[in-house]
Amino acid sequence: MTDATKILLDGLSFPEAPRWHAGKLWFSDFYTHRVQTLGLDGVTETVCSVPNQSSGLGWRPDGTLLIVSMLDHHLLEFRDGALKAVADLSDFAGGPCNDMVVDAVGRAYVGNFGFEHGAPQQTTCIVRVDPDGAVTVAADDLLFPNGTVITPDGRTLIIGETYAQRLTAFDIDADGGLANRRVFAQFDGVFPDGICLDQEGAIWVADPVGKRVVRAFEGGRIDREISTGALGSYACMLGGPDRKTLFICTCSASGDPAAERRDGRIETIAVDVPGAGLP
Repeated sequence: MTDATKILLDGLSFPEAPRWHAGKLWFSDFYTHRVQTLGLDGVTETVCSVPNQSSGLGWRPDGTLLIVSMLDHHLLEFRDGALKAVADLSDFAGGPCNDMVVDAVGRAYVGNFGFEHGAPQQTTCIVRVDPDGAVTVAADDLLFPNGTVITPDGRTLIIGETYAQRLTAFDIDADGGLANRRVFAQFDGVFPDGICLDQEGAIWVADPVGKRVVRAFEGGRIDREISTGALGSYACMLGGPDRKTLFICTCSASGDPAAERRDGRIETIAVDVPGAGLP
């Protein structure tokens, strides 16, 4: 199978948090402050505008869209054409809030950078926001928690710790608590950003530093690597009618330079194993 990607959409400021939902790819474009959808025909639509920069996306069981608002540390819901704050995460976030996964009962697990741009690295937490808006620290001492998945049985959460170069797994209890922390995969030279899960239990990992996506199994074995050329790979998602299309969010950099260059893309490539689990 070829490892050459195809460009489905370009001209973006910085695409992130891709999700396959209702027959379309949904994603955030950071610096234009938009949540958008993208069809396989390349047609885009703007869902809403998020003034403080949207990141992670997910849905409650009733179909309500949840959106991470990065810069003001809020979790928002979008319903009936309007944005509404669900929870203020400011007391828990050591930097901008970022990625999120929403489980089958509507609990949102939200990460944050842990520090502001240019500041020394420090660990932080992920929080769980319950459907009633209650906020709980789900896990602490994580180094730049980022892309997050939940296995199809709803019993395991796996999160990428970007600067620790690892994927970390937790058991999920009946109340949504996280326990039995363990290393799912420790890498040497892979910096996990966005991730997605497939039906064989492998995780596709976007590595912006290595400008690639890799398919990794528990224990760290990598069985496929796809280069994204000159652009960094920041997130990925398995979608399409059979969930065998890997969508990859690429860009030259994050921050102001990317906002001005508008060289962000969504690229695609066919894979053998369908996607599974959440998001």
